[in-house]
Amino acid sequence: MNSTLSLLSHRWWLIPVLVVVTGGSVGVNLGDAGDFHPARAFVGGAAAVVLAVLSAVVLFAIDRWPLGVVANGVSVGAYFAVGGENGPVFFTIVVAAFLVASRRRFREWWPLLLASGVLVWAGLVIRGVRWDELDIGIWQSVGVGALVSAAASIATAIRTREEAHRVERRRAATEEQLRMAQDLHDGVGHGLAVIAMQSGVALHVLERDPAAARDALEAIRTTSKEALDALRAELSQITGTAVESAPRTPRRGLDELDLLLDRVRAGGLHVEVVGSGDHVDASTSEAAYAIIQEALTNVLRHAGATAVTVALSSGHGAFVVAIDDDGRGGVVHDEGMGLRGMRERVGGLGGMLEAGPTDRGFRVRATFPPAGAVGR
Repeated sequence: MNSTLSLLSHRWWLIPVLVVVTGGSVGVNLGDAGDFHPARAFVGGAAAVVLAVLSAVVLFAIDRWPLGVVANGVSVGAYFAVGGENGPVFFTIVVAAFLVASRRRFREWWPLLLASGVLVWAGLVIRGVRWDELDIGIWQSVGVGALVSAAASIATAIRTREEAHRVERRRAATEEQLRMAQDLHDGVGHGLAVIAMQSGVALHVLERDPAAARDALEAIRTTSKEALDALRAELSQITGTAVESAPRTPRRGLDELDLLLDRVRAGGLHVEVVGSGDHVDASTSEAAYAIIQEALTNVLRHAGATAVTVALSSGHGAFVVAIDDDGRGGVVHDEGMGLRGMRERVGGLGGMLEAGPTDRGFRVRATFPPAGAVGR
């Protein structure tokens, strides 16, 4: 849907303004209906019409030339100074205020409108002094000032709202990009780590235990297929193609934890699970699964561990996931997208993540608050 300002940026709507100002100015200054002061000659009326038309023509340039507001004020002020009658020329001041306020910030447009207002007021004063209409000019100044203020306020409100919408759209797009990057890191990164481990196992037992090597190769085939599916699904979301054939990868939860652990165990890493997460809510289950997957990926890539303990526990309404390995605890795990992504997942649910070396190896501990506690 086109925004209000984008529709107004097409200047076709100024053509009716030009037609009305031209026709109306001709009528009130040169037509029989005009109530002319004897001192206002035909030449003055013709000059007033030209100035009124000029004030409307200037409107077409204000989008790219903000000083057009001042030029409009000069034209309208001169219109009244030569004795121009009251008419649709006042409308051009209001339109000019709307145009400049819809394109520029307050600190940019208010000096221009102030200068324009002074020029118009000066023209009204000159006309009032010359033709004894000073009282009328004062009330006209007040009325036009109110209309100009309203037009500028409305334009500013519209511009501010649409700027906020643009910022929101950019923020949403950035968050979606980060989410896709995190999903690629979690799915493909874990798959590659498992493939690397399984390929090492296959090479190690290739000659003395062909059956074990075959199992490792089958695990590599399965894992690589899953990683490719995840990659294809995310790329389809990025490019906007083949969405139906490659839907977004569904989030996995703790109900699929056994499949994840079996894949890791197949490479020779001993993984023990203590406790369960059967009663946690879906969002916590998905986040906990992602934490465990990323922690195991880091173990495979960095720790050189032989055993890992995954502990799931609940207490005082909180749910705690702890992953301990017996590897090189002093080795820094993935401090990039890995740990940062884990912290964001846990923090998004109002929880806390701790990660660091221990006397035994390395520990990742995530504490999730009770369901519904976020935002209280």
